[in-house]
Amino acid sequence: MEYRRLGSSGLQVSTLSLGSWVTFGKQIDEQKAYDCMTAAYDAGVNFFDNAEAYENGVSEVLMGKVLQRTRWRRDSYIVSSKAFFGAVAGPKPTQRGLSRKHIVEACDQALERIGLEYLDLYFCHRPDPETPIEETVFAMNELIRRGKVLYWGTSEWPADAIEAAYGVARRYALVPPTMEQPQYNMFWRHRVEHEYARLYRDIGLGTTVWSPLASGLLTGKYNDGVPSESRLNLPEYEWLRKHLLEKPDTAERLDKVRRLTTLAAEIGTTMTRLALAWCAKNPNVSTVLTGASRAAQVRDNMEALDTLSMLTDEVMQRIEVILQERPR
Repeated sequence: MEYRRLGSSGLQVSTLSLGSWVTFGKQIDEQKAYDCMTAAYDAGVNFFDNAEAYENGVSEVLMGKVLQRTRWRRDSYIVSSKAFFGAVAGPKPTQRGLSRKHIVEACDQALERIGLEYLDLYFCHRPDPETPIEETVFAMNELIRRGKVLYWGTSEWPADAIEAAYGVARRYALVPPTMEQPQYNMFWRHRVEHEYARLYRDIGLGTTVWSPLASGLLTGKYNDGVPSESRLNLPEYEWLRKHLLEKPDTAERLDKVRRLTTLAAEIGTTMTRLALAWCAKNPNVSTVLTGASRAAQVRDNMEALDTLSMLTDEVMQRIEVILQERPR
């Protein structure tokens, strides 16, 4: 495993990490979650990502049970949570958003569900137009001051909002946001490669990118239809199926995946490993969040690190020729 600094902080995160969205509590039970997390930890993964909204808190409960079983030293791993959407179905106004009330209570609830004394990383899961950024920054700083959170950041925030939060923190001598969790993959590049470009330089922003496989599109498993065991067949994820496979450019993207799969085989790897390694190739990516429903998947994903050395300038250029997706 390789490790990278989380932005300009001193925290070292594994280049590949393990997320729990969709899988924990939806596709896998406690035993399978244990198998996946231990396989990742044994491979050197030290970051496990979660959120209050993932299965309305069930994902955090499962992760907590696994951590209790493993008895890993607390200083050997990193756990995150996120606040915004709430952890209950049909949340009341005070049970969601980024008000001081919800941020503080959501943190306490996440700690209780996971069974931890503090969160290493705590994200504002989306921007909240109903709450002043100053209130959110002060609330996060207070949690850090109390020792309940070590680093705070954002997820899917526009660059201007991140800059505004950073400015508030510097103005009042508070702890600024350290990291952002944006979507990033071969088909979704603008925000990470273009919009945030100045933030890496100006404020030392770190990134914990999600959906590196475009929800499975970049594995090639949808080239000939949707497998029966796919998450796209789950009733709650019909929206994701439409987003991935029922858009005007779907046929074009599937053709690109087929061509990329041929390229991956040519250089001696798989499409999945190629897509993960491609994300990790970006020096502004602190860690690539992977997902898995089986331990074997976890171990296969970890092999993407061996593919990094295969991504020469020539190979990267061939990928660009196929994608035609470089942000301008």
